[in-house]
Amino acid sequence: MVVDGHTGKILYSRQGDATRYPASLTKIMTLFLLFDYIEAGKFKETSKLKVSKTAAKQPPSKIGVKPGQTIYVRDAIKALVTKSANDVAVVVAENIAGTEANFAKLMTAKARAIGMKKTVFKNASGLPNKHQVTTARDMITLANRLMFDHPERYRYFSHKYFKYRGKKYRNHNRLLFDYKGTDGIKTGYTRASGFNLLANVRRGKKHLIAVVFGGKTSKRRNANMRAILNKSFPRATARLPKKYQKKKQPVMATAAPTFPVVPATPAEKPYALAQGSAQSSPIPPSPTPKPAPLQNDTGERPQKKGRYHIQVGAYSNRDDAMERLASIQTKAGDVIRGHPPLTTALVEPKRSLYRARFAGFTRSAALTACARLKKRAITCVVMSAE
Repeated sequence: MVVDGHTGKILYSRQGDATRYPASLTKIMTLFLLFDYIEAGKFKETSKLKVSKTAAKQPPSKIGVKPGQTIYVRDAIKALVTKSANDVAVVVAENIAGTEANFAKLMTAKARAIGMKKTVFKNASGLPNKHQVTTARDMITLANRLMFDHPERYRYFSHKYFKYRGKKYRNHNRLLFDYKGTDGIKTGYTRASGFNLLANVRRGKKHLIAVVFGGKTSKRRNANMRAILNKSFPRATARLPKKYQKKKQPVMATAAPTFPVVPATPAEKPYALAQGSAQSSPIPPSPTPKPAPLQNDTGERPQKKGRYHIQVGAYSNRDDAMERLASIQTKAGDVIRGHPPLTTALVEPKRSLYRARFAGFTRSAALTACARLKKRAITCVVMSAE
């Protein structure tokens, strides 16, 4: 399946809803949950994860961590992205949920919450399990939602190499090296699944997300991926249709859960895939009340009732942060009513981020509201106002 990253239109689909074994594409969800826990403040990238005997004895691919050792969260992320380390996947699972079985339940619950209707997870690595299944559509849903909820950490998927304890590992995703515009996201293989690949590619103002399952060899899988991407690029949009730009509303399709794509330019908006169609186009939503005015980091601050914020995303473009706030006002206005939206800038030497927040909460009220947002599959984290 190939999807236009700007509009959600399916440009190519062949058995896009057939169940398949995800293999190591599973680790994308493992990382998604880890990113959620970092965002919630339960881990830092400098936190140490403990290695158990169970994790250490996982079959390859692995980096060979030993029982009793620890691994930094940031190294665990890189090991999963590049080496696709099964031992590290179990380390992450056990440190979050106690056991891999418990973690798999969290994975499946997250899948349902973000609209992956046919996916079931039974482990954190993608090692063979006949009950662990997914579809092409579900995997594209996962990639889009991960990029939208964690744009600052999605960049890990573009890492070509990972050095750890004197060894250098090369990313299995060869498209990062030889297909222009590829910035992630992951490969997978078991005997039962064949060779799988989920890819995200941006060229100029065009953006494609594509997945291939069941290649007989990695070389043939990569060739198939290049072929369907090459076929789809001429049909991809360079920007949203003008009718959607004027509305400045989230773009939704009927009979399908919404899932957003990471905004790389001001033109990109949330979208959904229509179920059961290979050529469905987004349908504009019905009119909604105009959201409250947004304040930016250089404008007048809203009056605060409390000193806590709820952060719902961080983006490289301020307009994208504002769009996220407007979208949540539409979806969950009852939860954040009375709490002004604002963007705050975080300027660093190599990047600038605009954090999308709702202000004026007490700590207890913020925790309650964030919990309600999460039940609606809206990622959030409670932050103290600077």
